[in-house]
Amino acid sequence: MSTQFEWIATAAFGLEGVVAQELKRLDIPARAENGGARFSATFEDAMRANLWLRCADRVLLVVGRFEAHSFEELFEGVKALPWEDFIGRNTRFPVSGKCARSQLMSVRDCQAITKKAIVERLKSRYGMSWFEESEETVAIDVALHGDMAQLTLDASGVALNRRGYRTWNGEAPLRETLAAALVSLSPWRPGMRLHDPMCGTGTLMIEAAMRMANRAPGLTREFAMESWRGMPDFTAIREEAKAQFEPERIEGISGSDIDPEAVELANRHLRQAGLADRVSFTVGDARECRIEGERGAFLCNPPYGERLSDRKECEALYREMGLLLRRHPGFTLSAITSHPGFERCFGRRADKKRRFYNGRLECEFMTFGLPPVKKKK
Repeated sequence: MSTQFEWIATAAFGLEGVVAQELKRLDIPARAENGGARFSATFEDAMRANLWLRCADRVLLVVGRFEAHSFEELFEGVKALPWEDFIGRNTRFPVSGKCARSQLMSVRDCQAITKKAIVERLKSRYGMSWFEESEETVAIDVALHGDMAQLTLDASGVALNRRGYRTWNGEAPLRETLAAALVSLSPWRPGMRLHDPMCGTGTLMIEAAMRMANRAPGLTREFAMESWRGMPDFTAIREEAKAQFEPERIEGISGSDIDPEAVELANRHLRQAGLADRVSFTVGDARECRIEGERGAFLCNPPYGERLSDRKECEALYREMGLLLRRHPGFTLSAITSHPGFERCFGRRADKKRRFYNGRLECEFMTFGLPPVKKKK
């Protein structure tokens, strides 16, 4: 099936460009936009995107876009779209919605009108007056931004951060998609030492190991589009991803944490990712951390000290992180934090910064220890 369709790979704030680059590395031309990256692709390429995107939240198929200044225009615009191409006589099709700066601000009304318009379209195509909605699910979203309505189908199902290896999030959870982005944006590259001195349940180092082993993040899970009617056979695409997974390539990645229970969970997650014994997770205090090697990188998600009672303890830890970097010349240190005084406590200004959201918290991803940039003559 070689027909090209319009798709969106949704992404958290700050990750849109990262996701666009990921798509381009899959030979899928894409352009970043607010909320994600838009691209044209076949169903096969969309399946590859679901399998391989490390930093995207979902892959959506764009069914149509049109202006809608009134509920009547919304109804007629939705009704004109080819829903029968994706929805069968017994397909379940729930409708979600969102509105931003639109004249049609009632999300509930927009959802109801969209559902009614789709039913009317299907009635005329199938000659039916009632739909059981008892078989496969095709999740529909109606999004109104200004005067534009966009109708999409969720091709991923469960969000793409659900890789399947993590069974417990720990006290300061970092989404797998953001963790993968931090790995990509850090100075670390395969062949260098990489250590997380506050590894928690291991997400950052597991995402780095998956990248080093060329493991598709969606390798062991299913996607909603696989159950859609009329889809091509995706078996070869899955088999190709399995063949590219080379866990033996992983070397030089490790993590430590002062909490033995967190380390035990990190090792469990490592096994569930199919990477048992490929990464070393051990119990250890970050203040006493020593890593061998002349060149490497530290990457971590330290506690932020959101509660006032924790702030002084966290600030003391940040000072120790500054000392950690001084003990390891030739290493860099990258950390994500929402603490406004992180650099002051660390003891120096960051060489590089980038802003993200970790959940609802606005954070900065800071890197220290980069070599000075040579000025062009």
